[in-house]
Amino acid sequence: MVSGFDRAQSAVAFGGGHGLHASLSALRRLVDDLTVDDLTAIVTVADNGGSSGRLREEFDVLPPGDLRMALAALCGADEWGSTWAEVLQHRFAGEGEMRGHSLGNLLIVGLWERLGDHVEALDWVGRLLGAKGRVLPMALTPMDITAQVRGLVADEPEARVSVRGQVQVATTGGRIESIALTPPDPAAAPAALAAIAEADWVFLGPGSWFTSVIPHLMVPALRAALVETPARIVVVLNLSEQAGETHGLGPAEHLSVLRAHAPDLAVHTVIADRSHVGEHQVAALEALTTSAGTRLVLEDVAASDGSPRHDPAKLASVYAAVMET
Repeated sequence: MVSGFDRAQSAVAFGGGHGLHASLSALRRLVDDLTVDDLTAIVTVADNGGSSGRLREEFDVLPPGDLRMALAALCGADEWGSTWAEVLQHRFAGEGEMRGHSLGNLLIVGLWERLGDHVEALDWVGRLLGAKGRVLPMALTPMDITAQVRGLVADEPEARVSVRGQVQVATTGGRIESIALTPPDPAAAPAALAAIAEADWVFLGPGSWFTSVIPHLMVPALRAALVETPARIVVVLNLSEQAGETHGLGPAEHLSVLRAHAPDLAVHTVIADRSHVGEHQVAALEALTTSAGTRLVLEDVAASDGSPRHDPAKLASVYAAVMET
């Protein structure tokens, strides 16, 4: 990594699902305008539901869904890229065994079987798509997310219950206290560790906080790499709480939960959407970031259609401004 900002920057983005898709769609724009010249996505691989869960169970492979979404986000805006992004995301209809499967999931699993290497297969898919970056799994072995949850026992509201599985944790009716991985020390991809070590910027979030964002910090080798990296770490907060998973958590609580799971992580910048942070929440966020020596950036990054999603173009503009200062 070369210090300074007189050249294009290298960036690594962590997460999964729609949150990572938005972040990568923003960063892909910065690749197009030459602000970023090297982009890597490191993706959560603990999904146990839907097409991914079915393929994981049948073939004993990593769940491919979030990897597929990351690859689709990195497709170019030209006809080739947009067409392949749509093909990758296509889901089969009908009433048979193929119902609900994504074509991209099948392509990825097929290459895994053919090549016998998770990372090499993803690189081949990326080349086929003309992806503007590389997609890597956060670990090379399937795993489950487990959570300690309060509020699930009617007559003992403070009793802790262990909940296992990404889908089960994401939809719990209780209050998540902490998460862990099973197994607790999955092997990280060497390419992912190398990307972190060589990055100028690391982007963590947005996304499902307990099932897409924080799990990266539970992989010991990834966490050590993030603690040791010379890169500047940017945390992108969600626009709102998520039913089940983060019910009742405001922006400052999201940040506090992240810090509780990785107290040794040095965060350079926190990005939050101005319109989704109330006045009292701004004060709490400012107090929390100031105490940690972290810069707080409040900007308009929300989609204009009212949905609780980030707008990639707005996010790209804020990312560029953060990387220039």
